[in-house]
Amino acid sequence: MEGNPVTIFEAIILGILQGLTEFLPISSSAHLRIAGEFLPGASDPGATFTAITQIGTEIAVLIYFWRDIRHILGAWFRHLWRPKTTLAAMDPEGRQAVRMGWLIIVGTIPIVIVGYTAQSAIRDVFRSLWLVATVLILFGLVLWAADYFGRRTRTLEHLTTGHGIAYGLAQTLALIPGVSRSGATISMGRALGYTRVDATRYAFLLAIPAVFGSGFYELRTALFDPVAAGPIDLLATFVATLTAGVVGFVVIAWLMRYLTTHSFLPFVIYRVALGTGLLILLGTGVIEG
Repeated sequence: MEGNPVTIFEAIILGILQGLTEFLPISSSAHLRIAGEFLPGASDPGATFTAITQIGTEIAVLIYFWRDIRHILGAWFRHLWRPKTTLAAMDPEGRQAVRMGWLIIVGTIPIVIVGYTAQSAIRDVFRSLWLVATVLILFGLVLWAADYFGRRTRTLEHLTTGHGIAYGLAQTLALIPGVSRSGATISMGRALGYTRVDATRYAFLLAIPAVFGSGFYELRTALFDPVAAGPIDLLATFVATLTAGVVGFVVIAWLMRYLTTHSFLPFVIYRVALGTGLLILLGTGVIEG
């Protein structure tokens, strides 16, 4: 892609792909990694481009869940300001909001540690298409098992510190393209017995600090070290990010309705098919890993 810069049209295509796949448990980073092989330069768009475009989709989360987020932030800051008097005076919803604020913080700690210490692997080893194909299939099967055998009775009122940490550890796996942030965290939630909708809701809320932190960290890299940032320039990245946000909002709204009456099985089938197809392309030399 160095000799064939990404055009605005190609950036829009990548943005649409990011928006379509970020919230579905099929791995947006895997799709961007694979799509890069079919662009004129046949090259990985890079971890920096992927992280920045996720800012767009995370803004969609802020908009869609704004009432929840505003309630959590308001209650949490009131409690932080007057911890002894405010919590006791809060209604059950207020106390739950404070707990949720703390649990999002607790659940974010693992990915902050791993994301900071594993930068070399994130930019290199984890981008292998052989690895992407393998984890697409493996974690597709994990999602199926967790969704099928999960107790399906717990709501977010049952969320504990231990469960928040478990969610957070699952989120660290999303640093590997192909795992899927939503897929890993939803699988953990389903394995712990949470309903599909509540497992997904907490997974999306938990992703907010991690995605914004990673996105703005990589934005700094793109501004001050463009060579390390990868082959896609800032204008194309901005266009892709904006496109991803618009498409992502539509996908969130659809998914939250879908999960009230449907399982994750279609996504599992898609993951296994995509991973298998990718292995075939790699094995036959059509693309290089």
